[in-house]
Amino acid sequence: MISRYRLLQALADGSCHSGEELGAMLGVSRAAVWKQLGVLRDQGVSIEAVPGRGYRLLQAVELLEESAILREMTPASRQRLSALEIHSELSSTNTHLRRRAMDGAPSATACLAEWQNCGRGRRGREWYSPFGGNICLSLLWRMTTGAAALAGLSLAVGIAVRRGLQDFGVAGTGLKWPNDVIADGAKIAGVLIEVGGEATGPCYVVIGVGVNVHLPEDANSRIDQPWVDIRTLQGTERIRRNRLAAQLLEHLLRAIPDYESSGLEPFLGEWHEHDITAGRQLRILLPDGEVTGTGAGVDSSGALLLQTAQGLRSFSTGEVSLRITS
Repeated sequence: MISRYRLLQALADGSCHSGEELGAMLGVSRAAVWKQLGVLRDQGVSIEAVPGRGYRLLQAVELLEESAILREMTPASRQRLSALEIHSELSSTNTHLRRRAMDGAPSATACLAEWQNCGRGRRGREWYSPFGGNICLSLLWRMTTGAAALAGLSLAVGIAVRRGLQDFGVAGTGLKWPNDVIADGAKIAGVLIEVGGEATGPCYVVIGVGVNVHLPEDANSRIDQPWVDIRTLQGTERIRRNRLAAQLLEHLLRAIPDYESSGLEPFLGEWHEHDITAGRQLRILLPDGEVTGTGAGVDSSGALLLQTAQGLRSFSTGEVSLRITS
């Protein structure tokens, strides 16, 4: 059976390739090539059939490679990283690393996937990502402080992601509590934190990061909020995804030990500087209703502060959603 990943590798240069040529390259029939091209289209890959010439990607894609990512990282960060896995397809990078954690995988194990068939965001929402179109990254970290000390971790991770994007040339990004990075008024990246283990003893955390690199135009039908991608912001078709993955890992591998040793305190100044909700009118959606007020930043634990008609209130992440109304 032809591998969809191998087929995408053959098309990744953006040139036209006939069905016969692709079949010969991959050792399969033209019918098998045609079938897998259809599957790739279903997974969000934009493939054009050019009469008389064959098939090509509407936009070239740089596939992820372990060696290319490691080359872009500093020696210190490569040393901190225990393992780096690259997968063509997973149900979810977070789900994969949670299984690996229960099997004893070491701290600082990272994985990336070209496609997630059950990608998840916060509160069980779907994270839509076409094959080879985004960065789907998860990092396993084992902690001795216990799950109770991780309330502000998503904020620290958001700052690390923002730093990585900034180093990649994505300017003007902001932070939206508790787990989104915003650019040009829309979401460009999100964070999903999942914890296992003891509340007050040893635990592990799986940190999921998704970054929009180049989404198809029809993504609006799958995403229920304003979004933007790096291709649009930078005005280029060729995004160096391996370098971007390296920048994200670089900053995560610096930020998480800082959080583990000092908590949220070292990150608060940077959070307040880039917080897009401070001074804005907000609506907080709770399981049993909603609260409105003016954003007043976050406290030392990472809880959102909201100035309401009844006074200052704080909200932890949990089952809370935030909407900016003005």
